[in-house]
Amino acid sequence: MDTGPNEPEKRALLAALLARRRGSRSLSAECGESRHPRPIPSRPVPSRPVRAGRAMALGKLQKVLISESLDPCCREILEAGGLRVQEKPGLSKEELLREIRDCDGLIVRSATKVTAEVLEAAERLQVVGRAGTGVDNVDVEAATRKGVLVMNTPTGNSLSAAELTCGMIMCLARQIPQAAASMKEGKWDRKKYMGMELNGKTLAVLGLGRIGREVATRMQAFGMKTIGYDPIITPEVSATFGVEQLPLDQIWPRCDFITVHTPLLPSTTGLLNDSTFAKCRRGVQVVNCARGGIVDESALLRALQSGQCGGAALDVFTQEPPKDRDLVNHPNVISCPHLGASTREAQSRCGKEIAMQIVDMATGKGLTGVVNAQALSKAFAPQTKPWIALARALGTVLHMVGKQVQGSMQVCTLGTPLREAGSYLTPAVAAGMLAGGTQKEVTLVNAMLLAQEAGLKVTTTHSDVPPEPDSSTGLVQVSLEGTPHRVTGTVQGSTPVLREINGATFKQPAPLSGPLLIYRAKASDPTALAALTGLLGKMGIQLQSYHSSSTVGGEQWSIVGLSAPLSNLSELKPRVIEIFQLHLL
Repeated sequence: MDTGPNEPEKRALLAALLARRRGSRSLSAECGESRHPRPIPSRPVPSRPVRAGRAMALGKLQKVLISESLDPCCREILEAGGLRVQEKPGLSKEELLREIRDCDGLIVRSATKVTAEVLEAAERLQVVGRAGTGVDNVDVEAATRKGVLVMNTPTGNSLSAAELTCGMIMCLARQIPQAAASMKEGKWDRKKYMGMELNGKTLAVLGLGRIGREVATRMQAFGMKTIGYDPIITPEVSATFGVEQLPLDQIWPRCDFITVHTPLLPSTTGLLNDSTFAKCRRGVQVVNCARGGIVDESALLRALQSGQCGGAALDVFTQEPPKDRDLVNHPNVISCPHLGASTREAQSRCGKEIAMQIVDMATGKGLTGVVNAQALSKAFAPQTKPWIALARALGTVLHMVGKQVQGSMQVCTLGTPLREAGSYLTPAVAAGMLAGGTQKEVTLVNAMLLAQEAGLKVTTTHSDVPPEPDSSTGLVQVSLEGTPHRVTGTVQGSTPVLREINGATFKQPAPLSGPLLIYRAKASDPTALAALTGLLGKMGIQLQSYHSSSTVGGEQWSIVGLSAPLSNLSELKPRVIEIFQLHLL
Protein backbone atom coordinates (compact mmCIF):
# COMPACT_ATOMS: atom_id res chain seq x y z
CA MET A 1 0.00 0.00 0.00
CA ASP A 2 1.08 3.60 -0.50
CA THR A 3 2.45 5.50 2.48
CA GLY A 4 3.61 9.07 2.85
CA PRO A 5 6.68 10.25 4.76
CA ASN A 6 6.57 9.67 8.51
CA GLU A 7 7.02 12.45 11.08
CA PRO A 8 10.83 12.07 11.50
CA GLU A 9 11.18 12.19 7.67
CA LYS A 10 9.07 15.35 7.54
CA ARG A 11 11.30 17.03 10.10
CA ALA A 12 14.42 15.99 8.17
CA LEU A 13 12.97 17.33 4.93
CA LEU A 14 12.15 20.63 6.61
CA ALA A 15 15.71 20.87 7.91
CA ALA A 16 17.04 20.19 4.42
CA LEU A 17 14.77 22.85 2.97
CA LEU A 18 16.10 25.41 5.44
CA ALA A 19 19.69 24.35 4.75
CA ARG A 20 19.32 25.17 1.06
CA ARG A 21 19.08 28.95 1.82
CA ARG A 22 17.88 29.71 -1.66
CA GLY A 23 15.64 28.28 -4.36
CA SER A 24 12.08 27.06 -4.00
CA ARG A 25 11.89 23.63 -5.66
CA SER A 26 9.38 21.31 -4.01
CA LEU A 27 10.59 18.23 -2.16
CA SER A 28 8.60 15.08 -2.63
CA ALA A 29 8.50 11.59 -1.20
CA GLU A 30 6.24 9.44 -3.32
CA CYS A 31 5.45 5.74 -3.00
CA GLY A 32 4.10 3.09 -5.34
CA GLU A 33 3.46 -0.60 -5.79
CA SER A 34 6.33 -3.08 -5.40
CA ARG A 35 7.18 -5.52 -8.18
CA HIS A 36 10.10 -7.27 -6.43
CA PRO A 37 9.12 -8.08 -2.81
CA ARG A 38 12.53 -9.38 -1.75
CA PRO A 39 15.32 -7.00 -0.68
CA ILE A 40 18.46 -6.82 -2.79
CA PRO A 41 21.76 -7.69 -1.08
CA SER A 42 24.17 -4.88 -0.33
CA ARG A 43 27.55 -4.50 -2.03
CA PRO A 44 30.31 -1.98 -1.41
CA VAL A 45 30.50 0.91 -3.89
CA PRO A 46 32.90 3.79 -4.46
CA SER A 47 31.93 7.15 -2.96
CA ARG A 48 33.48 9.19 -5.79
CA PRO A 49 30.79 10.30 -8.25
CA VAL A 50 30.75 8.58 -11.63
CA ARG A 51 30.76 11.15 -14.43
CA ALA A 52 28.79 10.05 -17.45
CA GLY A 53 28.41 13.20 -19.52
CA ARG A 54 31.12 12.68 -22.18
CA ALA A 55 29.54 9.48 -23.42
CA MET A 56 27.14 11.47 -25.52
CA ALA A 57 28.99 14.02 -27.59
CA LEU A 58 32.40 14.87 -28.91
CA GLY A 59 34.48 17.77 -27.64
CA LYS A 60 35.10 21.13 -29.25
CA LEU A 61 36.79 21.09 -32.65
CA GLN A 62 39.51 23.68 -33.09
CA LYS A 63 42.19 22.58 -35.57
CA VAL A 64 41.76 20.61 -38.80
CA LEU A 65 44.53 19.16 -40.98
CA ILE A 66 43.93 18.76 -44.73
CA SER A 67 46.51 16.22 -45.91
CA GLU A 68 45.67 16.20 -49.64
CA SER A 69 44.93 18.70 -52.37
CA LEU A 70 41.31 19.81 -52.22
CA ASP A 71 39.28 22.60 -53.75
CA PRO A 72 40.05 25.95 -52.05
CA CYS A 73 36.40 26.19 -50.96
CA CYS A 74 37.09 23.45 -48.39
CA ARG A 75 39.51 25.61 -46.43
CA GLU A 76 37.35 28.71 -46.87
CA ILE A 77 34.27 27.02 -45.40
CA LEU A 78 36.21 25.58 -42.46
CA GLU A 79 37.77 28.93 -41.60
CA ALA A 80 34.44 30.72 -41.96
CA GLY A 81 33.11 28.20 -39.42
CA GLY A 82 35.71 29.30 -36.89
CA LEU A 83 38.20 26.45 -37.34
CA ARG A 84 41.97 26.72 -37.71
CA VAL A 85 43.10 24.95 -40.86
CA GLN A 86 46.46 23.50 -41.81
CA GLU A 87 46.89 22.39 -45.44
CA LYS A 88 49.84 20.04 -45.95
CA PRO A 89 49.36 17.77 -48.97
CA GLY A 90 51.87 15.04 -49.78
CA LEU A 91 53.00 14.28 -46.22
CA SER A 92 55.17 11.23 -45.66
CA LYS A 93 54.07 8.75 -43.01
CA GLU A 94 56.54 10.16 -40.50
CA GLU A 95 55.45 13.74 -41.23
CA LEU A 96 51.78 12.80 -40.86
CA LEU A 97 52.48 11.17 -37.48
CA ARG A 98 54.03 14.44 -36.30
CA GLU A 99 51.45 16.80 -37.75
CA ILE A 100 48.39 14.89 -36.53
CA ARG A 101 49.26 15.00 -32.82
CA ASP A 102 47.48 18.27 -31.99
CA CYS A 103 44.71 18.12 -34.60
CA ASP A 104 41.04 17.63 -33.79
CA GLY A 105 40.06 16.82 -37.37
CA LEU A 106 41.69 15.27 -40.45
CA ILE A 107 40.43 15.58 -44.03
CA VAL A 108 41.74 13.15 -46.66
CA ARG A 109 41.00 11.91 -50.15
CA SER A 110 42.25 8.42 -51.06
CA ALA A 111 46.04 8.73 -50.90
CA THR A 112 46.44 9.30 -47.15
CA LYS A 113 46.39 6.02 -45.22
CA VAL A 114 44.72 6.61 -41.85
CA THR A 115 46.10 3.56 -40.08
CA ALA A 116 45.82 2.44 -36.45
CA GLU A 117 49.29 3.91 -35.93
CA VAL A 118 48.19 7.30 -37.21
CA LEU A 119 45.06 7.20 -35.05
CA GLU A 120 47.10 6.30 -31.98
CA ALA A 121 49.44 9.22 -32.59
CA ALA A 122 46.48 11.60 -32.94
CA GLU A 123 45.98 12.47 -29.29
CA ARG A 124 43.14 14.95 -29.89
CA LEU A 125 41.59 13.56 -33.06
CA GLN A 126 37.79 13.45 -33.07
CA VAL A 127 36.86 13.12 -36.73
CA VAL A 128 38.31 11.84 -40.01
CA GLY A 129 36.56 13.29 -43.03
CA ARG A 130 36.91 11.49 -46.36
CA ALA A 131 36.31 13.83 -49.29
CA GLY A 132 34.82 11.04 -51.39
CA THR A 133 32.87 7.82 -51.01
CA GLY A 134 35.09 4.86 -50.13
CA VAL A 135 36.81 4.71 -46.74
CA ASP A 136 39.06 1.69 -47.34
CA ASN A 137 42.09 3.95 -46.75
CA VAL A 138 40.82 4.53 -43.19
CA ASP A 139 41.07 1.89 -40.46
CA VAL A 140 37.44 2.33 -39.44
CA GLU A 141 37.60 -0.30 -36.69
CA ALA A 142 40.62 1.33 -35.05
CA ALA A 143 38.92 4.73 -35.34
CA THR A 144 35.76 3.36 -33.78
CA ARG A 145 37.66 1.78 -30.89
CA LYS A 146 39.29 5.12 -30.13
CA GLY A 147 35.99 6.99 -30.41
CA VAL A 148 36.98 8.83 -33.59
CA LEU A 149 34.14 9.63 -35.95
CA VAL A 150 34.57 8.71 -39.62
CA MET A 151 32.47 10.50 -42.22
CA ASN A 152 32.42 10.61 -46.02
CA THR A 153 30.69 12.47 -48.84
CA PRO A 154 28.78 9.67 -50.55
CA THR A 155 27.06 11.87 -53.13
CA GLY A 156 29.91 14.21 -54.07
CA ASN A 157 31.51 12.16 -56.84
CA SER A 158 28.59 9.94 -57.88
CA LEU A 159 27.95 11.66 -61.21
CA SER A 160 31.63 11.81 -62.15
CA ALA A 161 32.15 8.12 -61.38
CA ALA A 162 28.99 7.19 -63.28
CA GLU A 163 30.00 9.21 -66.33
CA LEU A 164 33.48 7.66 -66.38
CA THR A 165 31.89 4.20 -66.22
CA CYS A 166 29.65 5.01 -69.17
CA GLY A 167 32.66 6.30 -71.08
CA MET A 168 34.52 3.07 -70.34
CA ILE A 169 31.62 0.99 -71.67
CA MET A 170 31.61 2.98 -74.92
CA CYS A 171 35.38 2.73 -75.23
CA LEU A 172 35.20 -1.05 -74.84
CA ALA A 173 32.46 -1.30 -77.45
CA ARG A 174 34.35 0.76 -80.05
CA GLN A 175 38.00 0.33 -78.93
CA ILE A 176 38.42 4.12 -78.98
CA PRO A 177 41.64 4.33 -76.89
CA GLN A 178 43.39 1.66 -78.96
CA ALA A 179 42.35 3.30 -82.22
CA ALA A 180 43.51 6.71 -80.96
CA ALA A 181 46.89 5.28 -79.94
CA SER A 182 47.22 3.64 -83.38
CA MET A 183 46.60 6.96 -85.09
CA LYS A 184 49.34 8.61 -83.02
CA GLU A 185 51.68 5.93 -84.28
CA GLY A 186 50.91 6.98 -87.87
CA LYS A 187 48.69 3.97 -88.65
CA TRP A 188 45.28 3.76 -90.36
CA ASP A 189 43.85 0.40 -89.22
CA ARG A 190 40.13 0.62 -89.98
CA LYS A 191 39.64 -3.14 -90.18
CA LYS A 192 41.53 -3.91 -86.95
CA TYR A 193 39.22 -1.89 -84.71
CA MET A 194 35.85 -3.36 -85.61
CA GLY A 195 33.47 -2.61 -82.72
CA MET A 196 29.92 -3.39 -81.64
CA GLU A 197 26.75 -1.41 -81.05
CA LEU A 198 25.45 -1.03 -77.51
CA ASN A 199 21.84 -1.01 -78.63
CA GLY A 200 20.22 -4.33 -77.73
CA LYS A 201 23.10 -5.50 -75.56
CA THR A 202 22.60 -6.53 -71.93
CA LEU A 203 24.42 -4.67 -69.17
CA ALA A 204 24.70 -6.24 -65.71
CA VAL A 205 25.03 -3.65 -62.93
CA LEU A 206 26.30 -5.22 -59.71
CA GLY A 207 25.51 -2.75 -56.94
CA LEU A 208 22.50 -0.50 -57.42
CA GLY A 209 23.32 2.41 -55.15
CA ARG A 210 23.75 6.02 -56.29
CA ILE A 211 26.43 5.32 -58.93
CA GLY A 212 24.99 2.02 -60.16
CA ARG A 213 21.58 3.48 -60.86
CA GLU A 214 23.07 6.54 -62.60
CA VAL A 215 25.02 4.21 -64.90
CA ALA A 216 21.94 2.10 -65.57
CA THR A 217 19.70 5.02 -66.55
CA ARG A 218 22.35 6.56 -68.80
CA MET A 219 23.10 3.31 -70.65
CA GLN A 220 19.39 2.67 -71.13
CA ALA A 221 19.47 5.78 -73.36
CA PHE A 222 21.81 3.79 -75.65
CA GLY A 223 19.22 1.04 -75.92
CA MET A 224 20.91 -1.35 -73.49
CA LYS A 225 18.85 -3.77 -71.42
CA THR A 226 19.87 -3.43 -67.77
CA ILE A 227 19.79 -6.26 -65.27
CA GLY A 228 21.43 -6.19 -61.86
CA TYR A 229 21.90 -7.40 -58.34
CA ASP A 230 21.93 -5.68 -54.95
CA PRO A 231 21.38 -7.37 -51.57
CA ILE A 232 19.84 -4.20 -50.08
CA ILE A 233 17.87 -2.50 -52.86
CA THR A 234 14.57 -4.33 -53.40
CA PRO A 235 13.51 -5.53 -56.88
CA GLU A 236 10.51 -3.17 -56.67
CA VAL A 237 12.78 -0.16 -56.15
CA SER A 238 15.25 -1.14 -58.88
CA ALA A 239 12.35 -1.64 -61.29
CA THR A 240 11.52 2.08 -60.90
CA PHE A 241 14.81 2.95 -62.63
CA GLY A 242 14.61 0.20 -65.21
CA VAL A 243 16.79 -2.55 -63.72
CA GLU A 244 15.53 -6.11 -63.48
CA GLN A 245 17.07 -7.78 -60.45
CA LEU A 246 18.18 -11.39 -60.77
CA PRO A 247 20.23 -13.85 -58.71
CA LEU A 248 23.93 -13.74 -59.62
CA ASP A 249 23.85 -17.25 -61.10
CA GLN A 250 21.22 -16.07 -63.58
CA ILE A 251 23.12 -12.87 -64.40
CA TRP A 252 26.44 -14.39 -65.54
CA PRO A 253 25.16 -16.22 -68.67
CA ARG A 254 22.86 -13.38 -69.78
CA CYS A 255 25.07 -10.30 -69.90
CA ASP A 256 27.30 -8.81 -72.58
CA PHE A 257 28.81 -6.22 -70.24
CA ILE A 258 29.38 -6.28 -66.48
CA THR A 259 30.04 -3.19 -64.36
CA VAL A 260 30.62 -3.36 -60.59
CA HIS A 261 29.58 -0.67 -58.13
CA THR A 262 29.90 -2.24 -54.69
CA PRO A 263 32.08 -1.35 -51.71
CA LEU A 264 35.12 -3.54 -51.13
CA LEU A 265 34.00 -5.97 -48.44
CA PRO A 266 34.93 -9.56 -47.62
CA SER A 267 31.73 -10.61 -49.40
CA THR A 268 32.59 -8.63 -52.56
CA THR A 269 36.34 -9.30 -52.78
CA GLY A 270 36.90 -11.47 -55.85
CA LEU A 271 33.24 -11.20 -56.86
CA LEU A 272 34.37 -11.81 -60.43
CA ASN A 273 36.71 -14.82 -60.39
CA ASP A 274 37.61 -17.93 -62.36
CA SER A 275 34.31 -19.58 -61.46
CA THR A 276 32.11 -16.64 -62.41
CA PHE A 277 34.02 -15.95 -65.66
CA ALA A 278 33.43 -19.57 -66.66
CA LYS A 279 29.67 -19.02 -66.32
CA CYS A 280 29.67 -15.89 -68.50
CA ARG A 281 29.13 -15.59 -72.23
CA ARG A 282 32.36 -15.90 -74.18
CA GLY A 283 33.74 -12.44 -74.90
CA VAL A 284 32.01 -10.70 -71.96
CA GLN A 285 33.24 -7.13 -71.32
CA VAL A 286 34.09 -6.05 -67.73
CA VAL A 287 34.25 -2.57 -66.17
CA ASN A 288 35.55 -1.76 -62.70
CA CYS A 289 35.47 1.89 -61.66
CA ALA A 290 34.58 1.02 -58.04
CA ARG A 291 37.34 -0.56 -55.95
CA GLY A 292 40.37 -2.68 -56.80
CA GLY A 293 39.91 -6.24 -55.61
CA ILE A 294 36.24 -6.66 -56.50
CA VAL A 295 37.49 -8.25 -59.73
CA ASP A 296 40.13 -10.92 -59.15
CA GLU A 297 42.92 -9.49 -61.33
CA SER A 298 44.69 -12.82 -61.86
CA ALA A 299 41.43 -14.48 -62.91
CA LEU A 300 40.66 -11.51 -65.21
CA LEU A 301 44.05 -11.84 -66.93
CA ARG A 302 43.49 -15.57 -67.47
CA ALA A 303 40.02 -14.88 -68.91
CA LEU A 304 41.46 -12.23 -71.25
CA GLN A 305 44.23 -14.54 -72.41
CA SER A 306 41.75 -17.34 -73.13
CA GLY A 307 39.23 -15.07 -74.84
CA GLN A 308 36.51 -15.81 -72.27
CA CYS A 309 36.67 -12.09 -71.43
CA GLY A 310 36.72 -9.93 -74.55
CA GLY A 311 37.89 -6.74 -72.89
CA ALA A 312 38.21 -4.92 -69.58
CA ALA A 313 38.15 -1.27 -68.55
CA LEU A 314 39.81 -0.61 -65.18
CA ASP A 315 40.05 2.63 -63.23
CA VAL A 316 41.06 0.91 -59.97
CA PHE A 317 43.51 -1.80 -58.96
CA THR A 318 44.27 -3.97 -55.95
CA GLN A 319 47.59 -2.18 -55.64
CA GLU A 320 47.78 1.43 -56.76
CA PRO A 321 49.78 2.13 -58.79
CA PRO A 322 49.94 -1.48 -60.00
CA LYS A 323 53.43 -3.00 -59.99
CA ASP A 324 52.44 -6.04 -62.05
CA ARG A 325 51.90 -4.55 -65.51
CA ASP A 326 50.65 -7.68 -67.31
CA LEU A 327 47.01 -6.64 -66.95
CA VAL A 328 47.59 -2.98 -67.85
CA ASN A 329 49.67 -3.94 -70.88
CA HIS A 330 47.13 -6.41 -72.27
CA PRO A 331 45.89 -5.10 -75.67
CA ASN A 332 42.23 -5.56 -74.71
CA VAL A 333 42.50 -3.63 -71.45
CA ILE A 334 41.71 0.06 -71.08
CA SER A 335 43.09 1.52 -67.86
CA CYS A 336 43.09 4.85 -66.03
CA PRO A 337 44.95 5.96 -62.86
CA HIS A 338 41.88 6.04 -60.58
CA LEU A 339 40.14 9.00 -62.19
CA GLY A 340 36.55 8.28 -61.08
CA ALA A 341 36.31 11.38 -58.91
CA SER A 342 38.82 13.45 -60.85
CA THR A 343 36.61 16.17 -62.22
CA ARG A 344 36.57 19.80 -61.17
CA GLU A 345 32.90 19.51 -60.27
CA ALA A 346 33.31 16.39 -58.11
CA GLN A 347 36.32 17.78 -56.27
CA SER A 348 34.50 21.02 -55.59
CA ARG A 349 31.41 19.17 -54.34
CA CYS A 350 33.41 16.75 -52.15
CA GLY A 351 35.54 19.52 -50.67
CA LYS A 352 32.50 21.68 -50.01
CA GLU A 353 30.43 18.84 -48.54
CA ILE A 354 33.09 17.51 -46.15
CA ALA A 355 33.87 21.02 -44.93
CA MET A 356 30.20 21.76 -44.30
CA GLN A 357 29.75 18.45 -42.50
CA ILE A 358 32.66 19.17 -40.18
CA VAL A 359 31.48 22.73 -39.50
CA ASP A 360 27.98 21.42 -38.73
CA MET A 361 29.51 18.94 -36.32
CA ALA A 362 31.69 21.60 -34.69
CA THR A 363 28.73 23.93 -34.17
CA GLY A 364 26.38 21.18 -32.98
CA LYS A 365 24.06 21.69 -35.93
CA GLY A 366 24.05 18.06 -36.98
CA LEU A 367 25.93 15.13 -38.50
CA THR A 368 25.69 13.75 -42.02
CA GLY A 369 27.73 11.21 -43.93
CA VAL A 370 28.55 9.25 -40.77
CA VAL A 371 30.20 5.89 -41.46
CA ASN A 372 30.75 4.40 -38.01
CA ALA A 373 28.31 6.10 -35.61
CA GLN A 374 24.76 6.46 -36.84
CA ALA A 375 23.73 6.73 -33.18
CA LEU A 376 25.74 9.92 -32.82
CA SER A 377 23.93 11.42 -35.80
CA LYS A 378 20.70 11.12 -33.85
CA ALA A 379 22.31 12.71 -30.79
CA PHE A 380 22.34 16.05 -32.59
CA ALA A 381 18.59 16.05 -33.29
CA PRO A 382 16.74 18.18 -30.71
CA GLN A 383 13.96 15.64 -30.26
CA THR A 384 16.34 12.76 -29.58
CA LYS A 385 18.94 14.48 -27.38
CA PRO A 386 17.00 14.06 -24.11
CA TRP A 387 16.24 10.43 -24.91
CA ILE A 388 19.92 9.69 -25.52
CA ALA A 389 20.75 11.48 -22.27
CA LEU A 390 18.13 9.31 -20.55
CA ALA A 391 19.53 6.10 -22.02
CA ARG A 392 23.06 7.02 -21.00
CA ALA A 393 21.89 7.89 -17.47
CA LEU A 394 19.94 4.63 -17.12
CA GLY A 395 23.03 2.67 -18.14
CA THR A 396 25.10 4.49 -15.53
CA VAL A 397 22.53 3.93 -12.76
CA LEU A 398 22.22 0.24 -13.69
CA HIS A 399 25.99 -0.14 -13.57
CA MET A 400 26.12 1.32 -10.06
CA VAL A 401 23.16 -0.75 -8.87
CA GLY A 402 24.24 -3.99 -10.49
CA LYS A 403 27.99 -3.62 -9.78
CA GLN A 404 28.86 -5.42 -13.01
CA VAL A 405 29.56 -4.80 -16.67
CA GLN A 406 29.85 -8.35 -17.98
CA GLY A 407 26.79 -10.41 -18.80
CA SER A 408 23.66 -9.78 -20.84
CA MET A 409 21.81 -6.48 -20.80
CA GLN A 410 18.43 -5.93 -22.40
CA VAL A 411 17.22 -2.54 -23.59
CA CYS A 412 13.45 -2.41 -24.07
CA THR A 413 11.67 0.57 -25.61
CA LEU A 414 7.93 0.96 -25.08
CA GLY A 415 5.51 3.11 -27.03
CA THR A 416 5.08 4.05 -30.68
CA PRO A 417 7.26 7.21 -30.47
CA LEU A 418 10.29 5.01 -29.73
CA ARG A 419 9.68 2.43 -32.46
CA GLU A 420 12.90 3.31 -34.33
CA ALA A 421 14.84 4.51 -31.29
CA GLY A 422 16.66 1.30 -30.36
CA SER A 423 19.42 1.94 -32.91
CA TYR A 424 20.63 5.05 -31.10
CA LEU A 425 19.45 4.41 -27.53
CA THR A 426 21.24 1.07 -27.21
CA PRO A 427 24.75 2.53 -27.75
CA ALA A 428 23.88 5.29 -25.28
CA VAL A 429 22.91 2.74 -22.62
CA ALA A 430 26.12 0.82 -23.29
CA ALA A 431 28.12 4.05 -22.96
CA GLY A 432 26.50 4.67 -19.59
CA MET A 433 27.25 1.15 -18.42
CA LEU A 434 30.92 1.59 -19.28
CA ALA A 435 31.23 5.11 -17.80
CA GLY A 436 33.71 5.34 -14.96
CA GLY A 437 35.44 2.12 -16.01
CA THR A 438 38.99 1.54 -17.19
CA GLN A 439 38.38 2.97 -20.67
CA LYS A 440 39.84 6.43 -21.24
CA GLU A 441 36.72 7.68 -22.97
CA VAL A 442 33.51 6.02 -24.05
CA THR A 443 31.34 7.71 -26.68
CA LEU A 444 28.47 6.68 -28.89
CA VAL A 445 31.08 6.02 -31.56
CA ASN A 446 32.84 3.20 -29.70
CA ALA A 447 30.34 2.14 -27.01
CA MET A 448 29.07 -1.04 -28.68
CA LEU A 449 32.55 -2.22 -29.68
CA LEU A 450 33.95 -1.59 -26.19
CA ALA A 451 30.92 -3.25 -24.60
CA GLN A 452 31.52 -6.36 -26.68
CA GLU A 453 35.19 -6.39 -25.71
CA ALA A 454 34.23 -5.97 -22.03
CA GLY A 455 32.02 -9.06 -22.21
CA LEU A 456 28.72 -7.18 -22.21
CA LYS A 457 26.10 -8.54 -24.60
CA VAL A 458 23.42 -5.98 -25.41
CA THR A 459 20.05 -6.87 -26.94
CA THR A 460 17.20 -4.57 -27.92
CA THR A 461 13.45 -5.17 -28.01
CA HIS A 462 10.49 -2.91 -28.70
CA SER A 463 6.76 -2.94 -28.04
CA ASP A 464 4.27 -0.47 -29.46
CA VAL A 465 2.05 -1.01 -26.42
CA PRO A 466 2.04 2.33 -24.56
CA PRO A 467 3.60 2.24 -21.09
CA GLU A 468 0.41 3.77 -19.69
CA PRO A 469 -3.15 4.17 -21.04
CA ASP A 470 -3.51 7.29 -23.18
CA SER A 471 0.25 7.87 -22.98
CA SER A 472 1.76 9.82 -25.87
CA THR A 473 5.36 9.44 -24.72
CA GLY A 474 7.63 6.41 -24.45
CA LEU A 475 9.46 4.46 -21.80
CA VAL A 476 12.94 2.94 -21.73
CA GLN A 477 13.63 -0.06 -19.52
CA VAL A 478 17.11 -1.52 -19.04
CA SER A 479 17.79 -4.75 -17.17
CA LEU A 480 20.61 -7.17 -16.43
CA GLU A 481 19.43 -10.64 -17.36
CA GLY A 482 19.52 -13.23 -14.61
CA THR A 483 19.42 -10.55 -11.89
CA PRO A 484 16.67 -8.45 -10.26
CA HIS A 485 18.41 -5.29 -11.42
CA ARG A 486 16.26 -3.08 -13.62
CA VAL A 487 15.88 0.66 -14.18
CA THR A 488 13.13 2.45 -16.07
CA GLY A 489 12.85 6.03 -17.22
CA THR A 490 11.21 8.45 -19.59
CA VAL A 491 11.48 12.06 -20.73
CA GLN A 492 9.25 14.78 -19.32
CA GLY A 493 9.43 17.86 -21.50
CA SER A 494 13.15 17.78 -22.23
CA THR A 495 14.24 16.32 -18.89
CA PRO A 496 15.27 12.65 -18.47
CA VAL A 497 13.60 11.19 -15.37
CA LEU A 498 13.83 7.91 -13.46
CA ARG A 499 10.62 5.96 -12.86
CA GLU A 500 11.84 2.75 -11.25
CA ILE A 501 14.80 0.98 -9.67
CA ASN A 502 14.56 -2.78 -9.13
CA GLY A 503 10.77 -2.69 -8.86
CA ALA A 504 10.68 0.29 -6.52
CA THR A 505 8.69 2.99 -8.32
CA PHE A 506 8.70 6.77 -8.11
CA LYS A 507 5.24 8.29 -8.49
CA GLN A 508 6.99 11.64 -8.87
CA PRO A 509 9.80 10.72 -11.32
CA ALA A 510 13.29 11.83 -10.30
CA PRO A 511 15.26 14.08 -12.71
CA LEU A 512 18.47 12.46 -13.99
CA SER A 513 20.81 15.40 -14.34
CA GLY A 514 23.55 17.14 -12.40
CA PRO A 515 25.13 15.80 -9.19
CA LEU A 516 22.96 13.03 -7.74
CA LEU A 517 23.20 11.01 -4.54
CA ILE A 518 21.32 7.70 -4.68
CA TYR A 519 20.93 5.43 -1.67
CA ARG A 520 18.84 2.50 -0.38
CA ALA A 521 17.85 2.39 3.29
CA LYS A 522 15.27 0.88 5.65
CA ALA A 523 11.96 2.66 5.15
CA SER A 524 11.41 2.78 8.91
CA ASP A 525 14.76 4.46 9.64
CA PRO A 526 14.83 8.25 8.95
CA THR A 527 18.35 8.75 10.26
CA ALA A 528 19.96 8.58 6.82
CA LEU A 529 18.10 11.65 5.60
CA ALA A 530 18.72 13.50 8.85
CA ALA A 531 22.44 12.71 8.67
CA LEU A 532 22.50 13.81 5.02
CA THR A 533 20.92 17.19 5.74
CA GLY A 534 23.42 17.78 8.53
CA LEU A 535 26.32 16.85 6.28
CA LEU A 536 25.07 19.16 3.53
CA GLY A 537 24.87 22.03 5.98
CA LYS A 538 28.45 21.47 7.14
CA MET A 539 29.78 21.32 3.57
CA GLY A 540 27.73 24.22 2.28
CA ILE A 541 26.07 22.09 -0.37
CA GLN A 542 22.45 22.76 -1.25
CA LEU A 543 19.78 20.11 -1.59
CA GLN A 544 18.11 20.74 -4.95
CA SER A 545 15.51 17.95 -4.96
CA TYR A 546 14.51 14.83 -3.07
CA HIS A 547 12.55 11.83 -4.29
CA SER A 548 11.86 8.55 -2.51
CA SER A 549 10.43 5.36 -3.94
CA SER A 550 7.79 2.88 -2.92
CA THR A 551 8.75 0.33 -0.28
CA VAL A 552 10.17 -3.00 -1.45
CA GLY A 553 10.84 -5.54 1.28
CA GLY A 554 10.87 -2.80 3.90
CA GLU A 555 13.41 -0.73 1.97
CA GLN A 556 13.25 2.51 -0.03
CA TRP A 557 15.42 4.15 -2.64
CA SER A 558 16.10 7.86 -2.34
CA ILE A 559 17.45 10.14 -5.08
CA VAL A 560 18.85 13.46 -3.95
CA GLY A 561 19.77 16.29 -6.33
CA LEU A 562 22.69 18.35 -5.02
CA SER A 563 24.32 21.63 -5.97
CA ALA A 564 27.71 19.88 -5.88
CA PRO A 565 28.99 16.35 -5.23
CA LEU A 566 29.85 15.25 -1.70
CA SER A 567 33.56 14.71 -1.18
CA ASN A 568 33.10 11.91 1.38
CA LEU A 569 30.26 9.49 2.11
CA SER A 570 31.79 7.84 5.17
CA GLU A 571 29.32 9.50 7.57
CA LEU A 572 26.35 8.20 5.59
CA LYS A 573 27.44 4.62 4.83
CA PRO A 574 26.66 3.20 8.30
CA ARG A 575 23.08 4.46 8.00
CA VAL A 576 22.24 2.98 4.59
CA ILE A 577 22.32 -0.36 2.83
CA GLU A 578 24.04 1.04 -0.25
CA ILE A 579 24.90 4.48 -1.55
CA PHE A 580 26.60 6.01 -4.60
CA GLN A 581 26.99 9.31 -6.43
CA LEU A 582 26.61 10.22 -10.08
CA HIS A 583 27.30 13.41 -12.01
CA LEU A 584 25.09 13.41 -15.09
CA LEU A 585 25.60 16.26 -17.56
